[in-house]
Amino acid sequence: MNLFENDKIILPLSDGIFEYYPSFFNSEKANELFYLLKKDITWQQDSITLFGKTHLQPRLTALYGNNGKSYKYSNVVMHPKNFTPLLTHIKEEIEAICHENFTTVLLNLYRDGNDSNGWHSDNEKELGRDPIIASLSLGEERSFHIKNNTKEEKFKLNLEPGSLLLMKQGSQVHYKHQIPKTQLSKKPRINLTFRTIL
Repeated sequence: MNLFENDKIILPLSDGIFEYYPSFFNSEKANELFYLLKKDITWQQDSITLFGKTHLQPRLTALYGNNGKSYKYSNVVMHPKNFTPLLTHIKEEIEAICHENFTTVLLNLYRDGNDSNGWHSDNEKELGRDPIIASLSLGEERSFHIKNNTKEEKFKLNLEPGSLLLMKQGSQVHYKHQIPKTQLSKKPRINLTFRTIL
């Protein structure tokens, strides 16, 4: 059973801490942020190599940061642009809740239900041994899947617009997560994942 505390839901997972804030931003604020980010962010579509095959990522991405450090995953190396005032504002709002100081945000634009993100952990070496990731959802609601690396433990969560998911201790060590394809979503979703690059 989920534990509610100050509009926070603690997901019932045994080996990691996942905290969900369904209404971190109200609907009006979430809609405004979605519109501004979709319009103003410099989006790109990189090629990735998985299992020896190279193909375009099934979503658009962007990287912003305040320390100039690049980020590498799936043989893609992204170089950050400087934080915009809007991204800095969002970052500070999130930091006030989770008491972290993030250096970088990786943004994903899922154009519709055909865009996705396969099973993975955010466990790249530049993030440290047990990183904390703050994930803000805007736009279309999408299903978020979590599974334990060693146990028969799975969880599904609908990420609502304006919601914040904090993936804390153990979340990237013991679990993988994904945003699967779906025929139910026809509209775009923007996801901001704040992290600290060491």
